Amino acid sequence: MKYQVKRKGDGNALVFRKWGRKNYSLFSTLNKVVIISVLSVAYLISVPVAVVAISNDTTKIKIQYDLDEIEVTASRVPVLFSQVARVLTVIEAQEIERMPAQSIQDLLEYVAGVDIRQRGTEGVQADVSIRGGTFDQILILLNGINITDPQTGHHNLNLPVSLSQIERIEILEGPAARIYGPNAFSGAINIITRNPASESLGAEVSAGSFGYFNTGLSGSFRTGKLNHYIAAFRKSSKGYIENTDFRSLNVYYSGQYLSRAGKLFYQGGISGKGFGANSFYTPVYPNQYEEVQVLFGSIKLESYTKMNLTPSVYWRSHSDKFILFRNNAPDWYKNHNYHRTDVWGADINSWLVWKGGKTSFGAGYRTESILSNVLGEPMEERIAFPGKDKFFTHSKDRKLISVFAEHSFFLDKWRLTTGVLANHVSDRKGGIKYFPGFDISYQVTEPLKIVASWNTSLRMPTFTDLYYKGPTNLGNPDLKPENSTSVEGGVKLNTKFLNGHMVLFHRKGTNLIDWIKDEDDALWKSMNHTIINSQGIEVNLFWLPKLQLNKSLPDKIGFSYVYNQQQKEESPVISYYVMDYLRHKFVASVTQRVFKSISLDLRAIYQDREGTFSFYRENNSSYEYEYNPFWTVDLKAVYQIRHFDLFVSANNLFNRQYYDVGNVIQPGRWIKAGISFNRRNN
Repeated sequence: MKYQVKRKGDGNALVFRKWGRKNYSLFSTLNKVVIISVLSVAYLISVPVAVVAISNDTTKIKIQYDLDEIEVTASRVPVLFSQVARVLTVIEAQEIERMPAQSIQDLLEYVAGVDIRQRGTEGVQADVSIRGGTFDQILILLNGINITDPQTGHHNLNLPVSLSQIERIEILEGPAARIYGPNAFSGAINIITRNPASESLGAEVSAGSFGYFNTGLSGSFRTGKLNHYIAAFRKSSKGYIENTDFRSLNVYYSGQYLSRAGKLFYQGGISGKGFGANSFYTPVYPNQYEEVQVLFGSIKLESYTKMNLTPSVYWRSHSDKFILFRNNAPDWYKNHNYHRTDVWGADINSWLVWKGGKTSFGAGYRTESILSNVLGEPMEERIAFPGKDKFFTHSKDRKLISVFAEHSFFLDKWRLTTGVLANHVSDRKGGIKYFPGFDISYQVTEPLKIVASWNTSLRMPTFTDLYYKGPTNLGNPDLKPENSTSVEGGVKLNTKFLNGHMVLFHRKGTNLIDWIKDEDDALWKSMNHTIINSQGIEVNLFWLPKLQLNKSLPDKIGFSYVYNQQQKEESPVISYYVMDYLRHKFVASVTQRVFKSISLDLRAIYQDREGTFSFYRENNSSYEYEYNPFWTVDLKAVYQIRHFDLFVSANNLFNRQYYDVGNVIQPGRWIKAGISFNRRNN
């Protein structure tokens, strides 16, 4: 990348003349000069601290900018972070390395708008939702590829990547069907892995309480015109209480081929986990056990032509073995549950820039299928499990076809993006459904922007919603898709030292799917339950005191708060998921560099959850128990010496007892320590 100093008004400004190394960048397609000061403002809001070194020598200015992460995927086309008129949180690698988190679930816990309900710790299993939605109402993407599981949202975070492989995470709050497609009902999370273009070598090992052990090796290299990145990580624990032990293995590969015509990106991975599932799905039988395996692969091409084309194809296979009785099964228990879901998909996006703005359009095709001995419709011929004397007896498949169009207008300080998604599902009546939306912003002053949006979305019932039948649950094959309409508005503040946002939001959900039962009924049934209105406020504020005051102050101080209130029609039935939501969540963080090589990261989280759960005693009798609000505090200290990082972390520092999900007690104080090695050559 090349730049020069040009005079602008009474001062100097760095401007781009040519993107030498990044010919595929968004800015090369604009054919315009872009002022670096504008980009630095956009960047400051999404990363912890920009490194700016200015000497006293007026003949020489030393400025270090990291511009690779300016593009985000919060619309159908690449946009600058500063142009997004929605609440988009970006967590970058530099901040991830400092956080006291060892899994993606733990990391997302530090975002106020995200609700993480952990069953198994350290990436074993967690339900993720946004703004009071359920765990089935969110879309998960890996490098822009939809990897959401059609069996159940419980499996959405079964990923073939580990935390240290992540370059950044983008979290878009609110409906996003016209951006990402069906199932982005209450939001979407896009996990972006490290770029294979640079040569690197990494290794890490850590250990801690409850027999915790984690080790991994990663590296990137070049062979001719191909760039490769490969990583393998293994993690295990003896468990913090009985039947919470686990072991997991992730192997991930990505490659990249660059040419004048475009960039070809391909990725693949495998993940396997086995874990004690103490009371995960029902407290009546706490001795549950589960094994899951994920296979994943995708190919994407990004062209450099004036008419930008981005076709992609992908495949994901997920196998699940669920054992209700890990030991000492009763005589009436005959079979474990076996499931295998396969997802095939293809997408094509196209966009161009012209005098009237940016126009994008495209289409997507996705087929979802399941083989099971429980879920789906009975098959005429059974299919044997690979390597087992068991058979799949049920199956189901469906096809989703989507077509979209979107356009962005620019007029002085105004920016308007509007679009629509047309969607058809093969096994649903009603033909094509349309989901429009728009985002609008007005730049009041350079640091202050007003934003507003109106969007619609849908969520397909999972195969579990439709077909599960067990001792305590009964699915419903006649379920309809959920629908939502959401509106939000607020302000964004973005100065050199202080940035954040405040927004008000309202969402109306219709035909919402939930598991319900009467007070005296032991059986949970899935139904399109009711209409629910959700409204609230979100406030985020981040201050960089050391950069502003140039003293021995914290590098970054952050405060985030979300208030959410949901209302539904009065009903005598008990709701399992829909009305269990976070009414209040507050997150405070302080990042402090002590001396030159030691940094501290402190995170405090307050959660106050609505709803109740059926609390079971040892004799299996139960009563409705309200969730108690609680605080948790996490701390991590890192000592950096050349290419080595030594760390000590403490999660739940004050050993609080709390529940994320009914009857699944969370671990107390968990101490970990480890060392990592990272060396990169760009």
